[in-house]
Amino acid sequence: MIESPLAPELDVDRDSPEAGAASGHGSAYRLALGVFLENRLAVAGICVVVFFFLFCFVGPLIYHTNQIQVNLGVENQRPSLSHLLGTSNVGYDIMGRLMAGGQTTLLVGVSVSLIATTFGVIWGATAGFIGGIVDTVMMRTVDALLAIPTLFLLLFLASIFTPTEPLLIVVIASVAWLVPARLVRAETLSLKGRAYVEASQGQGAGRLWIIFRHIIPNTFGTMAVNATFQVADAILLVASLSFLGLGIPPPSTNWGSMLTDGVNYVFSGYWWQIWPAGVCIVMVVVSFNLIGDGMRDALEVRLQRR
Repeated sequence: MIESPLAPELDVDRDSPEAGAASGHGSAYRLALGVFLENRLAVAGICVVVFFFLFCFVGPLIYHTNQIQVNLGVENQRPSLSHLLGTSNVGYDIMGRLMAGGQTTLLVGVSVSLIATTFGVIWGATAGFIGGIVDTVMMRTVDALLAIPTLFLLLFLASIFTPTEPLLIVVIASVAWLVPARLVRAETLSLKGRAYVEASQGQGAGRLWIIFRHIIPNTFGTMAVNATFQVADAILLVASLSFLGLGIPPPSTNWGSMLTDGVNYVFSGYWWQIWPAGVCIVMVVVSFNLIGDGMRDALEVRLQRR
């Protein structure tokens, strides 16, 4: 039986052709890793993302602030030693607020990416492999949903339900899976004619086995690249909804909500109430896009080597 290129190699003689193939794939991945590490912008993007995860999730353990109760006695204070990035219009410490808002923003972005990519991969692989009327119905459903403006649909759903973090994840993921589904379906159409797939079919393997054993694993590279862009897109959508007043209600916050709270004060000279959140959004979104670009370049090199 001919194995998929990404199938695990077990108990293979080092002098056998299978061992040579495994070595070839290993060298291809090492080449791809080398190409990625040579991309300084992509490496810088990883460093920035790691910094923000540490800042948001480890920072509150070091820099203690009260993000639940308002303190009108210290409202609108400029940055100082006691409040490194100043305070908000209701007395929240801005740096502590950035950490708390970053937790929500990053969790929603990563969760949406994982859910949307997983569902989109399964949907697209199933449609592309089965084909026929099943493929037609499934992909016309995707096309119909893509025809609806994303922000309009999110505004409609967010106005019906009370926004919470899990609901925000579900709402954004409900539209984010469409692009991965189309990408994987296109990949599946090219993979279903490969020798290892036909060999599995000839030995009586079922459709589900082939989809999850051969098709989906071989779309991992494309989906890993797309997942990084999904995180960036989800963060922007969270910020957009929050800026329009449909984010998670207080005392919870995210960077988009901080922009909304600070925009009324930016012309009053209180720059610290809007600039930090805006800079964080831009840096994280750009970093994820740089990582995606680096992974795409590395993947192209690996495929050319194969």
